[in-house]
This record gives sequence, C-alpha cells and structure tokens, in this order.
Amino acid sequence: MQYFPIFIDTTSLTCLIVGAGSVAARKLELVLKTEAQIIVVAEHIDSAVATLAQSSQVTIHQRKFKDSDLANIGMVFVCTADAVLNQHISVQAKQQNILVNVVDKTQLCQFITPSIIDRSPITIALSSGGAAPVLLRHLRQKLESIIPQGISKLGAFAQASRDTVKRALSSVTARRNFWEGIFEGDVAELVEKNQHDKAQALFDKTLAATVSGEKHVGEVYLVGAGPGDADLLTFRALRLMQKADVVIYDRLVSPQILELVRRDAEKLYVGKAKSLHTVPQNEINTLIVEKAKQGQRVVRLKGGDPFIFGRGGEEIASLVDAGIGFQVVPGITAANGASSYAGIPLTHRDHAQSVVFATGHLKDDTVDLNWSALAHANQTIVFYMGLTGLSIICQKLIAHGLSKDTHIALIENATMPEQRVVAGTLNNIESLAQNADIQPPALIIVGSVVSLHSSLNWYNSQKTKIEP
Repeated sequence: MQYFPIFIDTTSLTCLIVGAGSVAARKLELVLKTEAQIIVVAEHIDSAVATLAQSSQVTIHQRKFKDSDLANIGMVFVCTADAVLNQHISVQAKQQNILVNVVDKTQLCQFITPSIIDRSPITIALSSGGAAPVLLRHLRQKLESIIPQGISKLGAFAQASRDTVKRALSSVTARRNFWEGIFEGDVAELVEKNQHDKAQALFDKTLAATVSGEKHVGEVYLVGAGPGDADLLTFRALRLMQKADVVIYDRLVSPQILELVRRDAEKLYVGKAKSLHTVPQNEINTLIVEKAKQGQRVVRLKGGDPFIFGRGGEEIASLVDAGIGFQVVPGITAANGASSYAGIPLTHRDHAQSVVFATGHLKDDTVDLNWSALAHANQTIVFYMGLTGLSIICQKLIAHGLSKDTHIALIENATMPEQRVVAGTLNNIESLAQNADIQPPALIIVGSVVSLHSSLNWYNSQKTKIEP
C-alpha cells in the first residue's frame, strides 16, 4: 500500500492553495467543506474562485507566490501551470514537513486526494493511487446508490448517544451488539426519515430493554415490490428486504425479487391465486401482528404498490389496533410497469386526458363498477385482476357507449422476460386471449392509447400479438 489513508483534523488547520484557475476552484470547493482556514495565492483570480472566496474561511492574495507563504501552513495544494514553480513549492513544503499535493503530478505529491462520499459525519474515501481513476469513479457511483442520504443523520444521532450507551453498557461486546441492532433496525429507519422524537423514544426503550434483558416489539414495513422486474425495486425496498427477520410475501412477488431477501430471513408465503385464496386476509393480518410482537422486523412484501389494490390499508389498520409501529414503502404499481414495458402510455395528448384504475375482480359473478363513468372515449382504463371478468368488462363498456372497435390490450407477466402482450378490440379480445392462452397475472388496458403499442413497443416485442 503506497498511500496510507488518514483523516486529518481541520479545526486548526491552515491550507494554502497556489493558483486560482478552474483546477484550483475544484480544490477550494472541496476544502471549504472542512473547518480549515484557506489562503489563496495567485496573480490572476478565476471568477469561480472569486465567488467561492466570499466565504469567511478564505483569504486571497492576488500576487506571485513567495516562499514566506508557506509559514504556519499545514497543507498546500499547488494548482499552477508553471512546472518549475510547482516543483519548487513541492521541495520547499516537504523540507518544512508540510503536506503537499501538486495537481496531476503524483511524483511531486506527499499526499493525494481521494474520491469522497460525503455524508458528514460519515465520510468515505476511495483511492486507486492514480492507477485506475475510471474504475474508481465506477465504484463510487455504486456506493453512492446504496448508501442512504440519511446516513449522515444516523451518524450524528449515534455521536450524540455514544456516551449514554457507554455508561449503560460496560461491556465492549454488549455495546457493539447493541449498536448493530440499532443500525439495522427501526431506530435507524426513523432517524433517516427525520422522525427524531420517535427514534429517540424507541432508542431509549431499546437501551433500557437491553440493560434489563427484555425484548422490544418489532416494526412492520409494508413494501411495494413493483410489477416483477427486480431492477424496478426502490433502494429503500431493497435495503429493508435485506434487514428483515421475517418476509411475508404474496404470489405477485417474483422469484428474482425473493432472491434479494436476506438469506437467513424467515419467508412466509400467503399468496392468492385466481379463485383460490391460500390464506384469508384476516389471518394474514394476525400473522403480521404476531411476528412483530415477537420483536422481529417484518417486511410485508406485496406485488406492485401496497395501496393500489394491495389491501395495504386493511393490513396497517390491524397494526394500528395492535399498537405496532409501521412504515409504508411505495412500489411501482402494475399499471405503470405494464404500460411502460408494453409501450402504451397511459395518458397522451392525442388519445387520453385521464386514466382510471379499477378492479375487475368478480364478486358473485359480476363486476360491480360505475360503467357510465368508465366508458369515455378520451380516457384510459386499467383493470387489475380482470382476466376472469374479461367478457363482462367488454360487454359493459360497449353497452355504456364505447365502440366495439375500442382498442384493448392484455399484458401477461408484465416487466418480466416472459412478458406477453395481446392487443385487439373490445369485439375480438376474448377470442385472442383464448387463442394465446393468456394466464394471470395479467393487466387489462382499454383506450385509444393501446393503438400506440405497435409503434412504441420496445420490450420483448417478439412475444406480442396484435389484431387490428
């Protein structure tokens, strides 16, 4: 390891920047994030440097560099185009034990600046020693995508609570185990969501329970898994899935998404197939409550979005009644996922100025909907769970004013590699669906926008069947 990574306390540091061009501006912007006092020396001052120098941390000397500028300096960045001057400053700084960085000249540097992910007080620095800057940038982008923005709040919370925990728990091991539970659990989620009072109350309760050996009640996360494609999960959904003790999931959660759940989590299937309810809803509600009361982190993983035909409202009502904390993580609903992957915009200025989501779920062999409100030519209708009632849906829409030639599409296994789209009209879609043997899960889209499918379809087009 050629470069030893360290973090320098900047509270009493004075940093010199020689040069005031665009490169110097980038260094100045970086150092301004610290508590250091900054001196800039240059004959010509770039406008970007002048703007940044309005900070009280910065003093500018518009003149040539002098050796005396290194007096009482702890760190220097050399950002000039004068190679002779750059080498001279490097030699002088090293002789005086001043940390020196000459931009783009690693052989003249005593230190190099890493790529930084700033979530102060949490700071992550990465370096390739100049060997692979593009790879370094690639790694930083990956880390940026998985480290929550709210981690800074969690770092500050931990800093403020550190002495309290140290007084309460004398064992290093006990403190480590306690903090691991905090960072992986509900307190961290509350802090990151700015619910500080709730976080503090739960933290105090958890610490007291740890000291006394009691077990606290867990929390439930109602998580939307999206339409099927694992790439469409939100970062928050993925993070909670990988922290869960128990995952209760339904039939519309794809195997690819289940693969992302924490390996040692308990996985409980409560799915519902067409005309077959594996577990009644009231039993699902009871199961969620029971697992949370055992002190476990419970993820209720639902296909699509929990609040759009997902019975999420019913489930959290039971949690409210039981006094159990919960959070809701939205997901990409099936309508958005299916329409996007089928190349069918739900709204379009030339076709539809409104969109309606409706359930096509049969009850007593009927689809009880406000058909007169649905049957409008300039409106898109999306039916969830409507495959069984397809015949009734087509009949009712025609009876209430839609033309039998109105475009309609069935989308099976939306967003997945096996996605199929069958498009036709209200008059012929039943026979097309039968010939194609369309099976649930399938979404129905009705309206003029479906006519755009043939030209806008970008995904899996070889499995599309269309009849004008």
